[in-house]
Amino acid sequence: MGACLVVDRPGLFSSLQDFGRFGYQRFGISASGAMDSLAMQAANLLVGNERGEATVELTMLGLSAVVEGGPLRLALAGADMALTINGTAAEGWSAHRLAPGDRIAIGAARQGMRAYLAIAGGLDIAPTLGSLSTHSRSTIGGIDGRALRTGDRLPARGESAGPRLALPAPYRPRGEGPIRVVLGPQDDFFTPEGIATFLSARYRVSDKVDRMGAQLEGPAIAHAGGFNIVSDGIMNGSIQVPGNGRPLILLADRQTTGGYPKIATVIGPDLWRLGQARPGDEFAFAAVTAEAAVLAAVEHERRIAAMAARMIELASAGAALSSERLLAHNLVSGVCSALDPLSEP
Repeated sequence: MGACLVVDRPGLFSSLQDFGRFGYQRFGISASGAMDSLAMQAANLLVGNERGEATVELTMLGLSAVVEGGPLRLALAGADMALTINGTAAEGWSAHRLAPGDRIAIGAARQGMRAYLAIAGGLDIAPTLGSLSTHSRSTIGGIDGRALRTGDRLPARGESAGPRLALPAPYRPRGEGPIRVVLGPQDDFFTPEGIATFLSARYRVSDKVDRMGAQLEGPAIAHAGGFNIVSDGIMNGSIQVPGNGRPLILLADRQTTGGYPKIATVIGPDLWRLGQARPGDEFAFAAVTAEAAVLAAVEHERRIAAMAARMIELASAGAALSSERLLAHNLVSGVCSALDPLSEP
């Protein structure tokens, strides 16, 4: 038996997620996938995995688990959740080596909504339709198509050997400014005043938020006429506006088609911010062109590569991730390079 992580407290809603299950929406199968794919990729890079390896997505409240069968290397990235190893505080955004019998515990999110736990080598679990992503409504993917339970075993597929990497705080993702959208595909279903409201108001995430979507609270958006369309395809970030005028953002576990007009679509590079939005969070929207969205996607990939390049190797398993150590490895007198992609505003 190889190394594995055995869950003894599963948390609020912990599930296996990777980039998602693509090519099956025409059959009514949701793509699913990580709500914050940026944090998922960071966690994987910290343990030397490919960016799209399946991770454990933790929602609001983390899990606790024990290592069995051999050593493991893991990393936690995303929402600010306290991590302890054998009762001792450990850093997030850093790889850790664990021996058999070691226990990890991950607490509640102090900021953000979701964190991602990556295991070096990936998970030795059979994919469903090319993905390990869990879609609980259709009970596919992950472990029996459900959230994790006490006693679930997460076996590592590969070796745990490798460097201990950490991503210093200055280079971690920061979500600032409005959420960028491309108007349409049914923006003609709304009055000019309705579109102006959508782009000028601030909206609040309501209590009705999950992996399927987020209902927003704020000024109603006026329709130009009816609010029903012939059902068409839904993508991650589609913003529907039903008859009550309140926008609804559809997310990773969205349905594949919908019959309400879509005023706009969130661009790919900003989707991770929605994955971290919790009830009560507020934001505004800003319209960009399709061409600008493509350029933003290219820049987003460049920033991921730059984030990977800024990860540092810790000297030993016992090395503390102190400010002094990070300054010694990454900064000169505490000053970031203005040319560094992750230092740009």
